[in-house]
Amino acid sequence: MDSFKKVTSIITPLDKVNVDTDQIIPKQFLKLVQKSGFGKFLFFNWRYDENENPKTDFVLNNPKYDNSKILVAGDNFGCGSSREHAVWALLDYGFSVVIAPSFADIFLSNCFKNGVLPISLDEKNVEKLQQEIKPVEVDLEKQTIKTTSYEIPFEIDSHKKKILLEGLDDIAQTFQYVDKITEFEKNSRVPSVL
Repeated sequence: MDSFKKVTSIITPLDKVNVDTDQIIPKQFLKLVQKSGFGKFLFFNWRYDENENPKTDFVLNNPKYDNSKILVAGDNFGCGSSREHAVWALLDYGFSVVIAPSFADIFLSNCFKNGVLPISLDEKNVEKLQQEIKPVEVDLEKQTIKTTSYEIPFEIDSHKKKILLEGLDDIAQTFQYVDKITEFEKNSRVPSVL
């Protein structure tokens, strides 16, 4: 997992609440066995019509938002099933920050496990950010979101911040304790019953 420090990007506004993981990545695209390749299916049912032609009224089909790394959405983002593929799809598409008033718990956990920074802000600040047309800087170390005219501080659990800053997935975190694990195993061997 790559370390996360700072991102500067325009914002992609997704003015929807209760965006569930089946909308983020529909179930028919969960066949891949690796974490990449899901971005092209992100919000598939909203992005494409029944003939798989891009819908002109959906935000991701607007070239203005190409290469955006920051998605700002409505309340209860990532609800529904616990599929980790939803985070993989966001990351593979190019988003490394998702800002919303609230997130579903499992989705939130999956973000941290995969290097995506989820930021919870009050609805007023979310609405304000959705109107931003110039690039915004998200600085994890300083815990700030900077626009050209204002700055918004955000809260994050210190352990979650550390794993993002250091790029530590679950396996890398475990490897930090390999000496202690080895010592424990050495000292707690179960004697043979034979």
